[in-house]
Amino acid sequence: MLSLSLLASAAYAVLDLLSAPIRGVTVASVSQSTELARQLVGLAFGLAPVWLVVHLLRRSGEGPGSIGLTWDQPGPDLRLGAALFVVVGLGGLGVYLGAVALGVNRFVVPVPPLGHWWTVPLLLLNAAVAALLEETIVLGYLITRLRQLAWSPFAAVAASALLRASYHLYQGWGGFLGNLAMGVLFGVAFLRVRRTWPFVIAHFLLDAAAGIGFILFRKHLPGFS
Repeated sequence: MLSLSLLASAAYAVLDLLSAPIRGVTVASVSQSTELARQLVGLAFGLAPVWLVVHLLRRSGEGPGSIGLTWDQPGPDLRLGAALFVVVGLGGLGVYLGAVALGVNRFVVPVPPLGHWWTVPLLLLNAAVAALLEETIVLGYLITRLRQLAWSPFAAVAASALLRASYHLYQGWGGFLGNLAMGVLFGVAFLRVRRTWPFVIAHFLLDAAAGIGFILFRKHLPGFS
């Protein structure tokens, strides 16, 4: 609970205090000296809901294995994750570029601040945290709990997919529709395999590939040089 609330506020307050002198100077709210620390603190607290899910599963006697969040089948998990990455990556790229070209989607810069030695490591950490957070909660935990509440498979998958799509609306309608389709695919596949790790792996690969691809090819994109 603290990690989801006041402990996070305290950590950011400490970083604000360390970022610049208190008296005699007016500064921006985030200085270069604390930028990396702020990013890392944000990632650490971003994982708090995942730890809460694990705690709730253990307290109920089910354990993380009930949603396939135990690392006991690495081979099948990695193979399925890689296959999902290829399928979603190819389809998602087409939807995204088409939506941007049609003017119904924003151009999203999927990377941390550029020009630092920690840009790529932080990009990979961001991808790992986002993958764990989204797939643990929106896929594994939510669908499992909805099924336990006697929701039909269709309703559980639809609710999960709509939630996933809704928090990507900041990208535009292309992001919404692309993530809705991804949510349906992931939901149906999760009900078959009852494993969360393949989807965490696929999500990590998608985010990492998007970020590294942007860094490598951004000079060929409109508006960047």
